[in-house]
Amino acid sequence: MRPRFGLSIILVLGLVGCATLPQTLPKGPASKAMAAQASGALAGLETQLQPRVADGSGFHLLDSNEDALRWRLALIDSAEHSLDLQYYFWFADDAGDLLMKHVFDAADRGVKVRLILDDISTWIAKHNKIHVRDWEAAVLNAHPNIELRLFNPWRSRSQPGRVFEFIRHTTRANQRMHNKLMVADNRATIMGGRNIGDEYFGYSTESNFHDLDVLGVGPVARQASDVFDRFWNSVWVVQVKELKLHPKRQDVRAHRRELVQTAKESTVLQRFSLERGDWHVAVTDLMASVDAGRSRVVTDVPEAPTDVTGRAVRHRMPAAIRELMASAQKELLIDNAYVIPEKADIAFFHELTARGVKIKMLTNSLASQDVPAVNSHYKQWRRELINAGIELYESRSDAAIQPLVADTPPIHAEFMGLHVKAIAVDGTRVFIGSMNLDRRSNDLNSEMGVLVESEPLGRRLSALMERDMLPENAWRVSLNPQGRVQWVAQDQTLTRQPARSGMQRLQDLIFMLFPKSLY
Repeated sequence: MRPRFGLSIILVLGLVGCATLPQTLPKGPASKAMAAQASGALAGLETQLQPRVADGSGFHLLDSNEDALRWRLALIDSAEHSLDLQYYFWFADDAGDLLMKHVFDAADRGVKVRLILDDISTWIAKHNKIHVRDWEAAVLNAHPNIELRLFNPWRSRSQPGRVFEFIRHTTRANQRMHNKLMVADNRATIMGGRNIGDEYFGYSTESNFHDLDVLGVGPVARQASDVFDRFWNSVWVVQVKELKLHPKRQDVRAHRRELVQTAKESTVLQRFSLERGDWHVAVTDLMASVDAGRSRVVTDVPEAPTDVTGRAVRHRMPAAIRELMASAQKELLIDNAYVIPEKADIAFFHELTARGVKIKMLTNSLASQDVPAVNSHYKQWRRELINAGIELYESRSDAAIQPLVADTPPIHAEFMGLHVKAIAVDGTRVFIGSMNLDRRSNDLNSEMGVLVESEPLGRRLSALMERDMLPENAWRVSLNPQGRVQWVAQDQTLTRQPARSGMQRLQDLIFMLFPKSLY
């Protein structure tokens, strides 16, 4: 899901309060991730894995939304010492409440929880009804074992104030923390494309994302912790206590009861318990499915601001991704939800294909796109990508894999959208993370991900990406004999881009008027 800045935000005007933060943010006390302890289920798992992975880590792909939710719960429930979480969105919906209840339980049993959220998360509530959630953030932070910090917070804490702040300080306000990261006991981590919310775990009735995370055990967890610490101690991250809200312990207990009650009333959370689970069997079984590999967690880094309108992020991810793709000798597979290239990117792909690299790229079609504005600026590049020698595919909104990877029973959503950000090079090197191939990821958001060198993992990821490009799951986009763009899947050939509705086509036209850098 993308940040919906612009008209959609300007139209949201409901007075909620008048609190403010100072223009120069007070920096919280520095701290580092708790060192990995010798006790706990995750310590035992890493010890058992060591003979198989040598000085590397073990990796397990989380392809289905149900598995992605299950393993997040497993890490939270298995944590005995520390839990660090860093997310762009954390929705207050069925999946979000379920995970937050388990985080509360972990804190209740003494686990030290650190949580970084982009301040976007304090502006979104259930069912996308927008209000400021500062009180909920303060209540969470009031738990003695939970500390919450906000990235690039709005100085004004009211809805109208944030709108006017965005207009006045667009450069600063438009820079968001797009990272997605969980680390448990400094032994195990989950990184990838999923935010916390129903559509990322298969519980939306309208649309669910096809996404990808990777579970890593071993040194990769410590690498992820280094990224977390870098943001935690940044001048762009502020302690929630600076909001000057003062909930009491009874407010924490009341909020926890509310989480429990809403989760109990859910009609979809049938496969997961509200209570802490016994994950020993699942953790033991994980041994058989992990792939060994050497990793490097890469990230953009928070920048020291020169003034309140300055840049929040030093961008290192574009160079890391370009270096990975340039290393391809035979094959480059790209699976990315939001693609808006530049001429330099097209020239780069020409160079790769000219030296014999086969490139296959999957992205969203207009029909599967959750943000039509991205398609508005991507579509002009289809012909250029094809002429660069790329086999271009676009995800189908009615993909056959939807029940397998996107929907979690009992849900069957109206359509499936693509949210994956993954690269496989020569079947031996992979990237899984948060970065899209567009201007927002290159120039505005902070992004992160993990680079892994592993033939078994490379083969496994390549097979999943090839599956996603099959005719039942994607349109092959090519040029017909007359030179026109066409979409071919199974027995269908279209000469007009697939869309779910006329309204979507209209939006596709309207958003061509807006700057592509917003998307």
